[in-house]
Amino acid sequence: MDLRDLAQDAEKMSSDAASTPESSVNEEVACGVTAELTGDSENAETTTGDVAGEAKEYTKETVIERLVTISESDGSEISRDEVSKLKQVFYNIRKNELLVEKQAFVDQGNEESAFAPMPDSMEQQMYELLNIIKNKKAQYIVRLESEREQNLQKKQAVIAELNSMAEDTDNVNRHYQRFRELSQEFKELGEVPPTAQTEIWRNYQLAVERFYDQLKVNKDLRDYDFKKNQEIKQLLIQEAEKLEDASDVVMAFRRLQELHDKWREAGPVAKELREEMWTRFKDVSAVVNKRYQAFFEERKAKESENEQSKTALCELIENIDLSSLSNHTAWEDATKIILKAQEDWKKLGFASKKVNNQLFARFRKACDEFFAAKAQHFRSLRETQSENLV
Repeated sequence: MDLRDLAQDAEKMSSDAASTPESSVNEEVACGVTAELTGDSENAETTTGDVAGEAKEYTKETVIERLVTISESDGSEISRDEVSKLKQVFYNIRKNELLVEKQAFVDQGNEESAFAPMPDSMEQQMYELLNIIKNKKAQYIVRLESEREQNLQKKQAVIAELNSMAEDTDNVNRHYQRFRELSQEFKELGEVPPTAQTEIWRNYQLAVERFYDQLKVNKDLRDYDFKKNQEIKQLLIQEAEKLEDASDVVMAFRRLQELHDKWREAGPVAKELREEMWTRFKDVSAVVNKRYQAFFEERKAKESENEQSKTALCELIENIDLSSLSNHTAWEDATKIILKAQEDWKKLGFASKKVNNQLFARFRKACDEFFAAKAQHFRSLRETQSENLV
């Protein structure tokens, strides 16, 4: 958004402010709708409050100071959400400045159309800082992806060595210590690309199980590991069972993913227990996953219902025939309809991300057009009355 865009927004908001005293309440509501649109582009209706709150605490200088600090941080420490909010706070402050500047310009007897905002050097500084932050974050992601690819190659090498040892059935004692070292090395290696995570863990587990199953491992050592792994997996099953009735379905699902990661890391149990324990863990996981899926299906249905309700409110305002509003009573009756629609809108939840912002833009446009027409009507009425008094 450049200064011309900000000026246009300021001009529209200034036009709303020119309404008659009878519509002062309407202007306040309309401004509330305008403020709602300045939030996060993906979540406009909820983030506005946060941004507006921050705008009371921040100045452009403190926004720039924070952006400078972020630009000097490591890419791993950069929060895109924070950067986005700081940007929105800056725009809110700048819009308010333009409103004041334009009003002062008009109060001096100038035409509104002649208003041209002065360039803001701090806005250019903000753009430069945002570009630095964007590049630093991009470099971090590239580095992270490279590290993940290197970890994948190292883990593949560990698996290859485990498979090689599994074929050497005559040297169990010599290989066992190395097997333990490789297992620890595999667990300590960092993340791999998400697309390879499931396969690499499956291959690792197969290699470990093959080592235990196919080689004549010392029975005491093997049984010790099996018992230790069994205890770990029993605890994981118990933790998973607690998630079946968790009130926070999303939290329960995320916690279940963590438990699955730990299950993969735990290693095998005695062969006769493997199927039984995995079945218990899998069945509990199915319950949690089903609740998670039902939660989002219910939310999707609610979003669809909200979409229909919001569309109906848009159509209600758009269908008001402005040309038929010829007197004060007619305008006030129509205003009550608009205010009621705005209250109903605030009570509705989100529609789907695909259409939510589009519906809000449509609703705001319809409200703005109504209040602009109302202001023009009463402005023309006052001018006519003034001419008649001459």
